Amino acid sequence: METFKKLGVNDNIIKALLENNITKPTEIQEKAIPFLLKNHSDFIGQAQTGTGKTIAFGVPLLQKIQSDNNYVQALILSPTRELCQQIAKELFKMTKFTEKVFVEAVFGGEKIDIQIARLRRPTQIVVATPGRLIDLLQRKVIDLSQVETLVLDEADEMLSMGFKDEIDFILSKVHAKSAKWLFSATLPDALKRLVEKYMSANAHKIQVSKNEVVNSLIEHQFFVCEQKQKFDYVVEFLKAQGAARGIVFCRTKNDAQLLAKKLLAKNFASDAIHGDLDQRDRDKVMRAFKNHKVQILVATDISARGIDIEGLSYVVHYQLPDQIEYYTHRSGRTARAGKRGISISFVTKEEMKNIKQIEQILKISFIKI
Repeated sequence: METFKKLGVNDNIIKALLENNITKPTEIQEKAIPFLLKNHSDFIGQAQTGTGKTIAFGVPLLQKIQSDNNYVQALILSPTRELCQQIAKELFKMTKFTEKVFVEAVFGGEKIDIQIARLRRPTQIVVATPGRLIDLLQRKVIDLSQVETLVLDEADEMLSMGFKDEIDFILSKVHAKSAKWLFSATLPDALKRLVEKYMSANAHKIQVSKNEVVNSLIEHQFFVCEQKQKFDYVVEFLKAQGAARGIVFCRTKNDAQLLAKKLLAKNFASDAIHGDLDQRDRDKVMRAFKNHKVQILVATDISARGIDIEGLSYVVHYQLPDQIEYYTHRSGRTARAGKRGISISFVTKEEMKNIKQIEQILKISFIKI
């Protein structure tokens, strides 16, 4: 196993990583960091959620920033407010012992005037959702002309959330000679077209093996039942968890909302988070969950992006996800900070083939309950 020192990471950043119990680089970090530190060129990193991508691009970005220049030198695009905040927080932690680097996160749901005021201060790295960044560009309050590195994080998610036109517009505003680093779990056709249009044909590509992602502290379980019995069995499981907290995943907004109401009717302290909530309501739900007022969060896949709460004992797949990558992302909400956790799927007989597929692709074993 490589060390961060061998990858070329400077001592002050290593010191900050150690303070956050990050001692060994992951596969994506081993492959990406040395290349990105040495080269000013386009890069494509294909890796699932939970593989340590923020450090993989964050370390090279921070080491390339010229802290005595106060203009925006790097731009990170990310699909959700939560991910923007999470990335900005991780970058801030890594700069504890370094020269001051100013990072600003801009996203929808917060008053734009507040963000405009913050951007008037020295800012070297901007982390943004595409929609809010375009609002700021149209108001001419942010200048991307000197951006040397553009990072597209969770690029496939941004496209699936309908940000294709926004990404097109932003890429057209960044200097053609800036390095473009793309990180994505998958490379769908629409994303390949963007790559062909804006990135070098010689872009350096790496892919991380899928089994790298799975946390060995998670116990994967499944329970077979009829569709109409599913809710009752989930209720039994949740009762057995006592005061433990967790997340229940559904595929659609309507199902998440309906399930949260049904659990509430069974006296569980539950609430739903999904794409139809406005930012104020979303923040209210997340605050209640973090403060232990809500015990069970019912979520859709995209709405759960960026949720990072320690101490969650279990994840319930009320419905299996549409994409296998989402199974990894969902399960990764539990077993954090060295603790164990359960990821349990409630499936019908017809869905057993999906469980087998997840086992084969992710190289994990399920226990039948």
